[in-house]
Amino acid sequence: MDVRDGTHDSPKYVIEGYPLVTSKNLVSGQIDFSTCNLISKEDHDAISKRSAVDDGDILYAMIGTIGNPVIVEKSCDFSIKNVALFKFNNEKVFNRYIYHFLNSPLAERQFNSNSRGGTQKFVSLSNIRDLQIPLPPLAEQKRIAAILDKADSLRRKRQQAIQLADQFLRAVFLDMFGDPVTNPKGWQISTFGEIFDVRDGTHDSPKYLHTGYPLITSKNIKNGMLDLRDVNYISQADYDSINKRSKVDVGDVLMPMIGTIGNPVIVNFEPNFAIKNVALIKTNNSKIPPEIVKMLLDGPLLKHAITSLGRGGTQKFLSLGDIRQLKCFIPDTEVIDKFLLINNKTQKLVGKYLVHNKSNIFESLSQKAFAGEL
Repeated sequence: MDVRDGTHDSPKYVIEGYPLVTSKNLVSGQIDFSTCNLISKEDHDAISKRSAVDDGDILYAMIGTIGNPVIVEKSCDFSIKNVALFKFNNEKVFNRYIYHFLNSPLAERQFNSNSRGGTQKFVSLSNIRDLQIPLPPLAEQKRIAAILDKADSLRRKRQQAIQLADQFLRAVFLDMFGDPVTNPKGWQISTFGEIFDVRDGTHDSPKYLHTGYPLITSKNIKNGMLDLRDVNYISQADYDSINKRSKVDVGDVLMPMIGTIGNPVIVNFEPNFAIKNVALIKTNNSKIPPEIVKMLLDGPLLKHAITSLGRGGTQKFLSLGDIRQLKCFIPDTEVIDKFLLINNKTQKLVGKYLVHNKSNIFESLSQKAFAGEL
């Protein structure tokens, strides 16, 4: 394949112009143009001389969250920055086969071993060009891609069902409690620091090991769940040292404090990990359960706080003091109980979909496909 990348420069942004697609705009197999900056026709033409994007090409994020491949179906002209561009000028290579390979554990392992950077990871164009790809005949590529297309479609439908349940709970929460920023129902107001035990994990960088205790960072908190698949490991000594001040227990709420802020998660299994650059909110000595805390941090309250602070450029952050100063209403117990009843019923339904997702049927098929066993 012809593998290129977009510009590494920073064109001047304009009010009207052509979208500049970066890694953050590659989401769930699609391009999210709603968050794109716009550039002039002159800059677009200059970038396109080297990196023109056509239908059927694949885009792949090279910096930050590596991956998230997208097969291009153009609805408008756009340029790319810090994004790899796969062009298919070889009739013996099927783009949907390559798309699924780029999403596979085999490709992920190769990229993880070559990725560089600390909090901001990246892979180079040479790393991508050196990627080792099993390439059966075209007919076999299309057969494998068709099977993975069906499995991926089922996986996405389950994910959509989970997202709809989440949207439903948000709507119920706002209806029962009102907007936590404006507090239209007139609940008593306090702060997170006064109501909860609010701590954070280490800010140091322990030495990583091949095995040991997991160190949870922002990248391991995704879609309201803890993801331990891409985790670094630390020694017993570092684990004990961090947990002297930041021991995580079942029922605690964790939330990233740097980079992608928010996305809180309730710890629902016995934790044997430590945390770094993650807020730890303990609710066991308050009248407000973790389910309410999660909804508060997953909605307008946190967005309002981040906007008000106006802090951080490409790497946003909240300090421990910021979180302790977050305003928190104290609703009536009977309203909390009603919400918990609805929440628990909804989570049981969501749990059925999660069981299927955690079984990793798609991942298993993907592994077999690219090992020649499908």
